[in-house]
Amino acid sequence: MIAIVALALGGFAIGTTEFVTMGVLPDIADGVGVDIPSAGHVISAYAVGVVIGAPVIAALSARLPRRALLVGLMGALLVGNVLTALAPGYRTLLVARLLAGLPHGAYFGVASLVAASLVAPRLRGRAVSSVMLGLSVALVAGVPAATWLGQTVGWRSAYWLVVVLAAATIAAVLAVVPSTPGRPEATVRGELGALRRPQVLLTLVIGIVGFGGMFALYSYIAPLVTDVAELSRGTLPVVLFVYGIGGVVGTALAGRLGDWALFPSVAGSLVTLMVVLAGTALVAPWAPGLLVGVLLVSISGSTLAILLQLRLMETAGEAQMLGAALNHSALNLANALGAWVGGLVIAAGLGYRAPSAVGAGLAAAGLVPLVVSAVLRRRDRRPAAPAAVGERLPVG
Repeated sequence: MIAIVALALGGFAIGTTEFVTMGVLPDIADGVGVDIPSAGHVISAYAVGVVIGAPVIAALSARLPRRALLVGLMGALLVGNVLTALAPGYRTLLVARLLAGLPHGAYFGVASLVAASLVAPRLRGRAVSSVMLGLSVALVAGVPAATWLGQTVGWRSAYWLVVVLAAATIAAVLAVVPSTPGRPEATVRGELGALRRPQVLLTLVIGIVGFGGMFALYSYIAPLVTDVAELSRGTLPVVLFVYGIGGVVGTALAGRLGDWALFPSVAGSLVTLMVVLAGTALVAPWAPGLLVGVLLVSISGSTLAILLQLRLMETAGEAQMLGAALNHSALNLANALGAWVGGLVIAAGLGYRAPSAVGAGLAAAGLVPLVVSAVLRRRDRRPAAPAAVGERLPVG
């Protein structure tokens, strides 16, 4: 429905601002006078903003009307990108990117709840994935277009484009998203109580560690394309387009998998991500192999991201908005972790293929909390005593 499209437009704006930094990273490095590994900290600064903003804003704003909250969050994104485009140097750019990241997770948390409330319960997974599809479409259209714009006109123009997208989202939300109340009974303490749930914490760790593998590759995709595959700089938007196609496919797939069998799908997507990251590290010097690897990494990574969000909404109890927002904290900790680890191995002289190999290791490490979660889930689903006839067994 049209309201979900409006919510997805906000995802498009957020996806563009988050991922275009990777595409124009060499231009940013030249523009502010730092090397590429140092410029990678700009990516981490945005991620830190998401990590801080998602739980804090979600917990503090659970009582607020959701449409007004969506407008406020998108307004904050607009201001953060204005500051990014105007940043005079490296340090001010870091601060601007941190501020731009603050509304990211909370926006997706609120938008996911609003979308889920507009459809039947059996379609919740697809409704949430439709909102997140805006982020994936940004990888197909917004990021390549903004990357081309940044390379042609200057990297600051990419963020001015995001300012326009944020303004359009505010107008669309006000026009077509129905007014829905918050939770008047919600308290900060009650919302944050979700963090005491073992399954919530384990799911967050899966996202932080396992999804970090994808960002280890993606954060340094520009030099991987130009220095390893020896493709021209002008082909980078094409590679980003391929990555975006994978995101659209994975996001659409995740909604259906989540409605069908959520937990097994989380496990399958994580294992797949590990395998394709390792394969991409091996075939990266061969251009067709790199393109296929990037596509498969994107499909498996985006599928995992949506499934983890649905899993957090399932396990967070009444604090579903916080659960959905926390997923973006986890994924952006993964962003920071992947960019940092990737920068370390590059700085150590291991080359631009090394981040993909390290990424496979991070995805493998994410299997540890997944196994623990599976054990606890099985234990919780087991009845303490034989159920009487007609008695319902607990659902985990």
